[in-house]
Amino acid sequence: MTTFDSTKRSLPELLKDITSGKIQLPDFQRGWVWDDDHVQSLLVSIARSFPVGAVMLMETGGEVRFETRPVEGIDPSSVTKDPDQLILDGQQRLTSLTQAIGLPTPVDTRTAKGKEIKRHYYFDIRTALEGEDRLEDAVVAVDESRQKRSDFGRKVDLDLSTRQRECEQLYFPCDKLLSPNDWASDLFKYNQEAIGTYFEFQEKVLSAFSAYQLPVIELKKETSKEAVCLVFEKVNTGGVQLSVFELITASYAAEGYNLRDDWFGSDIRKVPSRKARLEQHELLKDVQSTDLLQAITLLHTRERKLKDLKGGRAGKQVRPVSAKRASVLDLPLEAYQRWADAVEKGFIEAARFLLKECFYSRRELPYATQLVPLAAVMTLLGNRWREPRIYHKLSRWYWSGVLGELYGGAVETRIALDVEELMRWFEDDTDLPRTVTDASFDPTRLESLRSRLSAAYKGINVLILREGAEDFFWKGDIQELDNQGVELDIHHIFPRAWCETKAIPPRVYDAIINKTPISFKANRMIGGDAPSAYLARLQNHEQVQLGDEEMNAILEGHRIPTEALRNDDFEVFYQQRKRRLLEIIEKAMGKKSLAGADEGMED
Repeated sequence: MTTFDSTKRSLPELLKDITSGKIQLPDFQRGWVWDDDHVQSLLVSIARSFPVGAVMLMETGGEVRFETRPVEGIDPSSVTKDPDQLILDGQQRLTSLTQAIGLPTPVDTRTAKGKEIKRHYYFDIRTALEGEDRLEDAVVAVDESRQKRSDFGRKVDLDLSTRQRECEQLYFPCDKLLSPNDWASDLFKYNQEAIGTYFEFQEKVLSAFSAYQLPVIELKKETSKEAVCLVFEKVNTGGVQLSVFELITASYAAEGYNLRDDWFGSDIRKVPSRKARLEQHELLKDVQSTDLLQAITLLHTRERKLKDLKGGRAGKQVRPVSAKRASVLDLPLEAYQRWADAVEKGFIEAARFLLKECFYSRRELPYATQLVPLAAVMTLLGNRWREPRIYHKLSRWYWSGVLGELYGGAVETRIALDVEELMRWFEDDTDLPRTVTDASFDPTRLESLRSRLSAAYKGINVLILREGAEDFFWKGDIQELDNQGVELDIHHIFPRAWCETKAIPPRVYDAIINKTPISFKANRMIGGDAPSAYLARLQNHEQVQLGDEEMNAILEGHRIPTEALRNDDFEVFYQQRKRRLLEIIEKAMGKKSLAGADEGMED
């Protein structure tokens, strides 16, 4: 027995069923994402009677019972709660057409760069009649007040804010494409001499919309939930590809569980948002739904592996711990429900650990990916991570990943190994995780670290801060001032201007060796002068008044060699500070830097 029918349906009929709620979306579907350019291109394609692809609908009332919602732009309270069909494929096209053609309200879209905007769409009738190749220029987008502005909104280039202005300038609103009679009547009132032009436009353009047929594949209600989920995944491999979260959401929805509600929350169904709870913690503000799913999958597959081993399986019969995409997609609903709350607490404990390591803001975190195994381990440890012996190992592992720069790129295999090996290391001091043994730091890396986006750069900056580095001007350590909203940044110790007068190349003076976190105020007072000059100026400022010993203590807190700095000796400063930064790096990693990697450093 076939599970689907292929047919064609007219555009007006489809949009009528969508606006009345007979056709809706399964609630797990992602939001509408098409931008202004896509919407305009779609309107042109239909005006030229070009194919825009098939849509797939599923009949409701069968085994698969999804929660539903109307297409975006339609008031949920104005439509039926029991739709006849659901959109499985073609949401972006159908939503674009519904908002642009089927509703009088402005289209909620965005620019190509992602800025949210509201737009009404029009056909410039005269341009549209110049030929099919001019239709692309004939589609015009205006703002929510039906105006087009330039010069940062100060100049009105096109004003279509009243029906009279539309008629006088011959701009036809796209929300009247399927019901043009009222507009035509107003045209007769405001611009009677243009009626002939309008009838030509009606024949060449309006008729294309009223007669347009879309190919439709209709799944019958007898289709199994496994088939529906498989179909949904396959048809959404093009365009904006579905994320792991969206695919799992579809799978769980077929079992009656709304994963979107659990993550994003729902005011309608009174479900609190797990995402919002995590975002209450500064360090967790960018945690993604896929991060949570990966951490849960790590724990589920670890539990499964231990069960295999306990059951006497060996070799390839033992299923591995995994965080790969395929494993996440196989995560059973039962496992998600059992682990989700505990893993959420694990992420919160991970944030508390990072606070103890002196990370205070999300932008300071070197790797978002390292949060996943950290949260999984915290879930298993509970409060035990605060035990000194475990805390020391956890800290060493974390800094090995950061300073060894091991968590960039594809890290699914390392994530899985770290969870297993860390748990073993906590019980056996000799069984070091590979991230700890693999990590190494080449002293010459300090000379090439120039980008503040680099994980090692961020890590070294935090290591300096957690030693209690104080500002050169304001009273207080850098992190305290940062929490108080004082404007801070990472600045040159030997100023750029001074270095350039001494012919020191940018690759040298821009390295992290010659940079440290200080306030904007201190940096302004440093200017482009030699250190000996700006230190005297800072110390003698009427609001500072510091002696050499007190200022030297501040400099030492930044691991800055004071004698070389005061003597304006860049070469000696450079080598001495390099060694001092290596000391705090080696302390964090619990091992020496690469032996022999820095031979000839004095030269």
